[in-house]
Amino acid sequence: MIETRNLVYRHGDDGPGTPAVDGVSLTIEDGSFVVLAGPNGSGKTTLIREFNGLLEPDSGTVSVNGQPVGENLVAARTAVAMTFQDPRDGFVAATVGADVAFGPENLGLGREKIDGRVAEALAAVRMEGRDDERIDRLSGGEQARVAIAGALAMSPDHLVLDEPFAGLDQPARESVCSRLSALHAAGTGIVVVTHDLRDLLALADRVLVMADGRVAVDAAPEAAREQLPELGVRAPC
Repeated sequence: MIETRNLVYRHGDDGPGTPAVDGVSLTIEDGSFVVLAGPNGSGKTTLIREFNGLLEPDSGTVSVNGQPVGENLVAARTAVAMTFQDPRDGFVAATVGADVAFGPENLGLGREKIDGRVAEALAAVRMEGRDDERIDRLSGGEQARVAIAGALAMSPDHLVLDEPFAGLDQPARESVCSRLSALHAAGTGIVVVTHDLRDLLALADRVLVMADGRVAVDAAPEAAREQLPELGVRAPC
C-alpha cells in the first residue's frame, strides 16, 4: 500500500509560490490499477517521485507498506519500481541484459531466477534475444521498452510507469498493455502516469486527475471520463 498524507512539495526555485504538490492525501491499495492523468505541470511526475523517495516532501508524509519511505529507501524502492519519462535517466549498465538484471541482482536472487526474470521481462516488451545489445545504440522506443523491462524484472508490489508509451509503436504498446493486465491479474499494483488514455481505461479500476498540484478527480474510469475534458485531459474515443 502507498499512502500520502497532506503531502506538500515545492521545487527548489519555486520559493513561497504554489507548490508542485499541494496537500495531497491518498491511498493506493495493493493490487489496484490506477491511471494518473493531468495536463503538463499539474504535479503528476512530482507526486510519483515521492512514492519511493526520489523526492523528499517539504511537509506531510509518504509511506509504503506502512513504513515511512525516508526510514528505509531500499525497502521502498524494492516495493515500488519506477520508470521515467526519459528512460536514459534510469539506466545503470551498458547492455540490455545487464541493465534488466541489475535490480534482481541487488535483491540477492540466484542466477537462475535472475535469468528467468530477465527473459520474461524482455519477452513482455518484445525485446527477447537482445540481451547483449548496447543500450546507447537502441532507438528511443527500444530504450523505453528496456526501461519497462527493468522495472518488470523487480516483481515489485507496485509498478509505477511515467509516460511508458512514449515512442512505442502500436504492437509494442499492445504488448506492454497485455503484460500490465497480466501483472494486475496476478496481484501487482499498477500506476500509469499518462496523457494518452487509449487502451488504459479498460484496464484501470481507478482514475486520478491532477490539477495545480492537487487531486481534482478520484473516480472509477467511466465516472472520471466525463470530467476529463474540463481538466485539460482528452478522453479516448
